[in-house]
Amino acid sequence: MLEHFSTFIYGFCFLYPLFMSWLWVTGSIFYWFRYEKKYSNPDHPPELSSYPRVALIAPFFNEADNAEETILNLLNQNYPNFEVIAVNDCSQDDTGEILDRLAHEKEGLRVIHNLCNEGKAVSLTTAALLTDAEFLLCIDGDSLLDHNAARWMISQCMKSSRVGAVTGNPRIRTRSSLLGKIQVGEFSSIIGLIKRAQRTYGRLFTVSGVVAMFRKSALEDVGFWSNETLTEDIDISWKLQIRHWEVRFEPAATCWILMPETIGGLWSQRLRWATGGAQAILKFSSIWVHWKSRRMGPIFFEYALSVLWSYSMLATIIVYFLHFFIPSFSSFSVHGLIPEWSGLLIAVTSMVQIGIAMWIDARYDKQIWRNYAFTIWYPIAFWVLSMLTTVVAFPTALYRGGKARGRWVSPDRGLQ
Repeated sequence: MLEHFSTFIYGFCFLYPLFMSWLWVTGSIFYWFRYEKKYSNPDHPPELSSYPRVALIAPFFNEADNAEETILNLLNQNYPNFEVIAVNDCSQDDTGEILDRLAHEKEGLRVIHNLCNEGKAVSLTTAALLTDAEFLLCIDGDSLLDHNAARWMISQCMKSSRVGAVTGNPRIRTRSSLLGKIQVGEFSSIIGLIKRAQRTYGRLFTVSGVVAMFRKSALEDVGFWSNETLTEDIDISWKLQIRHWEVRFEPAATCWILMPETIGGLWSQRLRWATGGAQAILKFSSIWVHWKSRRMGPIFFEYALSVLWSYSMLATIIVYFLHFFIPSFSSFSVHGLIPEWSGLLIAVTSMVQIGIAMWIDARYDKQIWRNYAFTIWYPIAFWVLSMLTTVVAFPTALYRGGKARGRWVSPDRGLQ
């Protein structure tokens, strides 16, 4: 019986990624035919019957190197009715002075200074309360928003009054190292495909915190952003959808972002993401006792499977190495960490998945195919990273009771 159980776990470890890959691929292909194929040109957003006021909000903490570029880019947004709000969250460098100078030189820019460091969630909520705009397009302080992003996202919001948020399509700017090039494939083959597939099958696990538009009345309904979790984007996504607000994905609304290009920087970022995801699952676990929240169930179940896979994979690796030293462990059916036929199948599936994702995203990222060859390292690098961060993050979130206030850190900005 023990041998049969170990065989099942071993099979689950290597077939779960295969199953999820095809689930994402099929869902995203359907999404492309249903929603994206009709775009004649993503550079030409649809004409709107009206242009409601939009607040472009960017919170900053120690962003002296990027603040001016981000603000000047926002001020060039191709939208007739907007304002830019910059929130300086008690930066310790010259960010505040740079923002004040730009506010003096440029029309349409307001700067808010927090007296103490409050974190991104509080900064976004402060800006939301100080604007009369009904729609808030929020980005990070080191990002460059596409000039047509507001038009694309507003067009989604105007299709239904129940659209509470629209997540955009983050694209990688840092591509000078192998790690950066691999992440180009990851953002298409995982993040992009997952959002398309989840939109096809039901609900989104999260908006992209680096680029998302919100309806202010929806935010008021759920009490705005929460500062008690490490990832305010996951938290607000669940709060909105549990209250039956719709969250959509707009791939034409691109935003060019900086990502870590060192192992340490990448680990810190992904551990924070994983901990935030675990906090959300723990915080909203009561959905199972409320019938009205049943449509969030598949997202919850998918996350639970990923946690089970992470611990199963870790146990498989430990047992594999222990059997060299403890003979009794040889009874477990773990004959190798790289399975024969399924390993080849997973590798081929991963490259097909990345190829399909890049084919879909090529209209938004003209140079994306240059990075395809480098993504051969993707399956090993990022499935292992996902496993390790989940194994560390889940007990951390459990120990903290699902709460850990989000504070700013100075992330790895890549090899610029």
